[in-house]
Amino acid sequence: MASVHIRNVHKHFGGTHVIRGVDIDIADGEFAVLVGPSGCGKSTLLRMVAGLEEISGGEIAIGGKVVNDTPPKERDIAMVFQNYALYPHMKVRDNMAFSLMLAKRPRSEIDERVNRAATILGLGDLLERYPRQLSGGQRQRVAMGRAIVRDPQVFLFDEPLSNLDAKLRVAMRTEIKELHQRLKTTSEYVTHDQIEAMTMADQIVVMRDGIVEQRGRPLELYDHPANLFVAGFIGSPAMNFLPATIRRGSNGARVEVAGGVTVPLPRDAAGEDGQKVIFGMRPEHLALAADGQGLAAQVVVVEPTGADTQVFAKIGGTEVTAVFRERHEFRAGEAIRLVPDHERTHLFDAESGKSLRH
Repeated sequence: MASVHIRNVHKHFGGTHVIRGVDIDIADGEFAVLVGPSGCGKSTLLRMVAGLEEISGGEIAIGGKVVNDTPPKERDIAMVFQNYALYPHMKVRDNMAFSLMLAKRPRSEIDERVNRAATILGLGDLLERYPRQLSGGQRQRVAMGRAIVRDPQVFLFDEPLSNLDAKLRVAMRTEIKELHQRLKTTSEYVTHDQIEAMTMADQIVVMRDGIVEQRGRPLELYDHPANLFVAGFIGSPAMNFLPATIRRGSNGARVEVAGGVTVPLPRDAAGEDGQKVIFGMRPEHLALAADGQGLAAQVVVVEPTGADTQVFAKIGGTEVTAVFRERHEFRAGEAIRLVPDHERTHLFDAESGKSLRH
């Protein structure tokens, strides 16, 4: 196992600056997830760590050794791809053993490593099948098995679950996390799915347009997003945002939102009187008001899921989402009032998008 250090890394494709000065530290044995929208540069960065893309500037170190000019096969990494990349003419056993056979390892060692990986991944009964005889989830497990047998310093995962259906993705997500807990191999995982990031990561790195917007532990990013982008990207359903103005007076500080309604200033929030801001509240941190207090909203659509009720509504023309554990039978157009949990609200500068909470 080894740590991975990415220092001021840049990548140019012709005149396009794709990666712009990225700094990331992944500790030995840590599971780090790079997350962000399509085109943000996360897969390019992963391929640079793997040696599949050249580095335009900066340096990447694996296990304390700078690998900028080290060929991929000498970096002691194993990569799991989105499309499995299995050899269709080889049985599962041979697919898993292929890299060891190329390295001319003894047959006894190859069999031992393949059987060990097959046991870990529940592939023992599939070793004599061909990839075409496997389901998508089984193929992905074979791809992971092929990485495990190499016993690398670092695992690299490039959106490995994106070709699977929703139910299987959840199951495989659990398998990969359990696998990491067992092997404790340093891992870098790329996804555009923030639920995968939240549930799997020790450290999340949120990227946009080739830069790192914020990195930290999952709940740290959920509770203390650095800016509007991270606040809107981390969390499902996404955080609600209302245009607002800070009002400071003799009675203390408030936030004025739609229709002149004021709510308490979020705890630890800065900002000057009259400053234009964005008031953020997560759907799960909204409650129904029974006493005429709170924010006036008009119901648009109600989606019962069984476990909870999602209500899509409008507050002063701005669409918001509320999630209730209780079951409600609201009608479209019905007026309700929503009260945010003031200990969990957020405030962002309207111009810069940066959080105003300390």
